[in-house]
Amino acid sequence: MEKKLKRSISNKMIAGVCAGLANYLGWDADKTRIVYVLVSILSAAFPGLLIYLILWFVMPEEKI
Repeated sequence: MEKKLKRSISNKMIAGVCAGLANYLGWDADKTRIVYVLVSILSAAFPGLLIYLILWFVMPEEKI
């Protein structure tokens, strides 16, 4: 079965991007969110908000 990258509708805080990434990679959603925020804050070269917004519009939402 092929895995697809989709935004989560059941485990979302804002748009479900981090939960969708976590589901795709097989990671815990809360830890993925924490790592994403820390990398976004601590790295000036990583435009976290811009990447999040792009993924929000590009990633399809999962179907129920």
